[in-house]
Amino acid sequence: MPKIHANNLHIEYEFFGDPAHPTVMLVMGLGMQLVGWPDDFCQDLANSGYRVLRFDNRDIGLSSHLDHLGKPNLIWGLLKRRIGLPIRAPYSLADMAQDAVALLDALQIEQAHVVGASMGGMIAQLVAGMAPQKVLTLTSIMSSSGAPGLPGPTPPAQAALLKRPPKGAYHPAQRDRLVEHYLNNSRVIYSPAFPMSEDARRARIRRGLDRSIHPEGILRQLLAIAQGPDRSPILQQIRQPTLVIHGKQDPLVPIACGRDTASKIPGARLVEIDGMGHDLPPGVCQLLVEALVPHFRSVR
Repeated sequence: MPKIHANNLHIEYEFFGDPAHPTVMLVMGLGMQLVGWPDDFCQDLANSGYRVLRFDNRDIGLSSHLDHLGKPNLIWGLLKRRIGLPIRAPYSLADMAQDAVALLDALQIEQAHVVGASMGGMIAQLVAGMAPQKVLTLTSIMSSSGAPGLPGPTPPAQAALLKRPPKGAYHPAQRDRLVEHYLNNSRVIYSPAFPMSEDARRARIRRGLDRSIHPEGILRQLLAIAQGPDRSPILQQIRQPTLVIHGKQDPLVPIACGRDTASKIPGARLVEIDGMGHDLPPGVCQLLVEALVPHFRSVR
């Protein structure tokens, strides 16, 4: 996969589809690499007449790791957030949005349909607010506006998010233990109506771990989310055609967050998927493609 210099970082990226077709930029969520967007999903969008761009966010995968910024104290940061004190994160979601815009510029892409999932949805929202001239349409999937008062993760989902792997699991010889750790944690957020075999889930997890392991980057990304301000004022200024997609059974970012996001973007359309949690199994991806392609085609 190629790498390009953008916003003083090296960004790993990959294309699917014909370069002559309109670009769809996919922005992935917390700790997830570009392969978190399933290959079949990307290919289905490419077969529908789009050039699909997926990339590793900063501090994850094969993009630049920012270890010189130090290992953050996550527990202290989350405690400060809970009691209303300001958090000093190594970088912000706005910085990550600037990465996405800089990547488009470096690749000489004038405009793109911008699609983000979870933290990637937050980044996509900021891209639409910061660089509206670059965005043909916006899609925010299983994400949030960051407004105060919205419900947070269920206790099991929060515990899974913060649970650390067993000691020594990052050693290459312990890869099976690490795969099982992530499999057990992610069972909490699976989509109940869209079953996927355990072997297929293990294969997805192993593919990411074999590609790159960078736990400190996940901590820094998580603090960027925790530091993030209420994006409601930005959302109210967005004028690009917007689609908000959310699972009704999402335990990590509850459906109320998607409804709130859609209510704050003028003209946004909300699609609620019954039985969808906080993941991208094949059945969910099929429904996403069915919603996304007409959304993209609404803009010439």
